[in-house]
Amino acid sequence: MSQLSERPEKPVVGVSMPHESATLHVTGTALYTDDLVHRTKDVLHAHPVQVMKARGRITALHTKPALAVPGVVRVLTVADVPGVNDAGMKHDEPLFPDEVMFHGHAVAWVLGETLESARLGAEAVEVELEELPSLITLEEAIAAESFHGARPLMETGDIGAGFEDSAHVFTGEFQFSDQEHFYLETHAALALVDENGQLFIQSSTQHPSETQEIVAHVLGLNSHEVTVQCLRMGGGFGGKEMQPHGFAAVAALGARLTGRPVRVRLNRTQDLTMSGKRHGFHASWRIGFDAEGRIQALDATLTADGGWSLDLSEPVVARALCHIDNTYWIPNARVAGRIAKTNKVSNTAFRGFGGPQGMLVMEDILGRCAPLLGLDPMELRERNFYRPGQGQTTPYGQPVTQAERISAIWQQVKDDAGVAGRRREIAAFNAANPHTKRALALTGIKFGISFNLTAFNQGGALVLIYKDGSVLITHGGTEMGQGLHTKMLQVAATTLGIPLHKVRLAPTRTDKVPNTSATAASSGADLNGAAVKNACEQLRGRLLQVAASQLGANASDVRIVEGVARVLGRDEELAWDDLVRTAYFQRVQLSAAGFYRTEGLHWDAKTFRGSPFKYFSYGAAACEVEVDGFTGTYRIRRVDIVHDVGDSLSPLIDIGQVEGGFVQGAGWLTLEDMRWDSGDGPHRGRLLTQAASTYKLPSFSEMPEEFNVTLMQNATEEGAVFGSKAVGEPPLMLAFSVREALRQAAAEFGPAGVSLELGAPATPEAVFWAVEAARAARGRAGDGAPAPDAHALSNA
Repeated sequence: MSQLSERPEKPVVGVSMPHESATLHVTGTALYTDDLVHRTKDVLHAHPVQVMKARGRITALHTKPALAVPGVVRVLTVADVPGVNDAGMKHDEPLFPDEVMFHGHAVAWVLGETLESARLGAEAVEVELEELPSLITLEEAIAAESFHGARPLMETGDIGAGFEDSAHVFTGEFQFSDQEHFYLETHAALALVDENGQLFIQSSTQHPSETQEIVAHVLGLNSHEVTVQCLRMGGGFGGKEMQPHGFAAVAALGARLTGRPVRVRLNRTQDLTMSGKRHGFHASWRIGFDAEGRIQALDATLTADGGWSLDLSEPVVARALCHIDNTYWIPNARVAGRIAKTNKVSNTAFRGFGGPQGMLVMEDILGRCAPLLGLDPMELRERNFYRPGQGQTTPYGQPVTQAERISAIWQQVKDDAGVAGRRREIAAFNAANPHTKRALALTGIKFGISFNLTAFNQGGALVLIYKDGSVLITHGGTEMGQGLHTKMLQVAATTLGIPLHKVRLAPTRTDKVPNTSATAASSGADLNGAAVKNACEQLRGRLLQVAASQLGANASDVRIVEGVARVLGRDEELAWDDLVRTAYFQRVQLSAAGFYRTEGLHWDAKTFRGSPFKYFSYGAAACEVEVDGFTGTYRIRRVDIVHDVGDSLSPLIDIGQVEGGFVQGAGWLTLEDMRWDSGDGPHRGRLLTQAASTYKLPSFSEMPEEFNVTLMQNATEEGAVFGSKAVGEPPLMLAFSVREALRQAAAEFGPAGVSLELGAPATPEAVFWAVEAARAARGRAGDGAPAPDAHALSNA
C-alpha cells in the first residue's frame, strides 16, 4: 500500500461524524459572505443596471439621472476601470459591455447608501440601444452555424469497419435541457480597502485564487495587493467556480473609488437571469451493434449551448466527450464536440462538468435501442460493460482500471435490491392495472477524477501547531456544504495522531495558501487532503525526533496515537501537549506548508489522447417508478444505490453526498424545465422560469419512498489520500436510472418491442406524451400494422 493511502493505528478518518458546521447551520449562527455586511461600517450597496433585451449595441448611457436619486453615491461604468475591462479568463466577458449579449445583461452598477437607493438609481439610468438580431435556442444557433471556441474530435479504432461489421445500425437525435444551480446563497461579495491600500474581499467563490487574479487585472494591481477570503458558501455546485469574479471585481472597484466598503449581493431573480447554468446539449448519433447487441461503432456530434461567452464551455465539452462511453467499451468511435454561441447567459460549470451530458447521450441511446434489438435494457447494458483483463481503453486512450468494480457493483445492487423478484412482482402488477404501470431500471456510472487541465491538479495547505498543542489548518479548498472541511480536520488529526478536538480549521484565504485550484472536479479532498497530510507529516517527523530524544529511542520506533507518543514495546509515553512544548523550547519549527501534485496524468488536447484522470469512480442505482397513464405523473417508489468512494474518509458525509447528488440529478432529468422566450416579441430572450414558483426543484414529495445507499466495502484506492475516492460529482449520474425507469414504465402501455423517445427533463407532460406514443403503437399493432419505434430511429 502506498504511503499516501495507508492508514495508521486508530485513525480519525473513516469515522462517521456530523459536518463540522452542522450545529452552526441548524442554529443559524453560521456566517456567510453577506452576513458580514452587518458587521462592517459604512457599507455601500451595489445594484446592476440591467438591459432587458437579448442583444443590442449601446449607443448612449446616461447616468446623471441616477446621481439625482437621494442616497446614490456613484455609478460605475467602463470609464472607471483602471485596468482590464474583462471579468473572464478568456478575455471575452467585458465587465462593462458596450454590446448587450443577453436579456438582463448588466451594463453599469449603481452604488447607494441603501440597497433601495441603489435600486432606484439603477432604474433611473437611461440606456439607448440599437437592437440587433439574436439567437436564443440551440436549434437557431446550429442553423446559423454560430459556434465559438475549440471543436474537439475524439477518434479510436476504424469507424468505417465498425459499421460494416454491425448487424444493426441505428441513428437518432437527442436534445436535453440546461439546469439552474439554485444554491440557497446567491452570488455575493464584500470588498474594502485597508489602511495600506490593500484590497480585502470576502467572496462566495469556489475559486478564491482566480477571483483574486480577475480583481487584480480589472483594477490594474498585482495579486499581492488583493486578498480574497471565502468563509463558506450556501451551495455552489460549480456555479461559483468562474462567475463570482465579476461581482467581486465590481465590489472591489467601488471600494477602491469611494474608499468605503462595497457589497454586491444578487437577489434571486438577478441571480437566475445573470448567472450561467448547466449546458443544455444537442446530440446527433449513429451506432452499430453486432448480432449479440455489443457496440461495434459510434459516430456522434455533441453541441453544447455555451451562451454568450466561453466561460468554461471548452473543458465542459471535452469532459462530455471523455464520458460518452460511460461504463461501456466502444472499439470504434468518432465523437465531435462544438459550442453554440447564443444570446443567453454564459453557461458554466455544474456538478459533473459535462460528464453527465456525455453519459446521458449513451444511456439514452441504449434505452432507445434495447427494444429494437429485442433485449432487456439491463441485459444490453451488461453485455457492453468494460471487462477486466481485456486491455480495453477509453476512446481517448486511457486504460480502464478496476473495471471489475463495474460488474461487482452492478451485481451487488441487483442482490441488495432484490431485482429479480421485484421485476416479477412488477410484471404481475402491470398485467392487473391497465392505467398504472411500474418499471425498474438499473444504470451504472464510470466517472473520471481529476481536472482535464493537468496544471490544475495541485493543492496546498498551511498547518500551524501552537505551544499549547492546538493545531490550526488552512487549505486551498472551499466549503460549500459538501463537508470538505470536515474531512480535512479528520485528515490532519489522523496524520498527527491526535484527537479531533485539538484541530481547528481557518477560512480559505489567498494570503495563506496561494495559487490554489478551484474546489471543483470532485478533487477537493484528493488535492487538499494530500496537501494537509503532507504538511502534517513534516511536523510529525520533527516531533518524532523530539519524542525519541525524550524517550531514549529511535524516531522510527515512536508512534503518536490518540495524542500520546509511545515507543513500540515499551511503557514510556509523552503526552502531545508536553511534546509540543518541549519542541518549542528546543526551537523546532512548528509550522509547515504542504503541497501535493497528482502524478501520472498526461493529456494532449489537440489529439484528444492521453490519461487525464487519476482514477475512475464507479456506482450503480436501481430505481422503481410508478406512472399514471392518464396524467403522466409518477412517483419514485424505491432507489437502491451502491457507490464506490474507496475507503471513505467520512462515511456520514459521503452517504449525504450520494443522496444529495442523486436527488439533484433526478431534478435535472425529471423536473427542472428551464424555459426561455424564443418568440419575436419584445421579451425575446427572457428567462421565463425566474423563481421557485415557475422552476420546479426537487422537494420531499419527489424523494424516493425508500432510499437505500451503500458504500462499496474493501475498496482502497492506491495513491489517494488514506485510500479514499472522490464523491462530489459522480452520484449525480446515478439518477439516469430514474429516467430509464420512466421510459420503461411508459413503454408498458404499448406492445413489446416499442422504442420510446423521452424528453429530458422527463416532466409529467413528457412522460404523458411517451405513454401516448406507446398507446399509439399498441393501436397500430392491433390493426395488424407493424409497431415502429416512437420516433425516427432507423435500422439501417
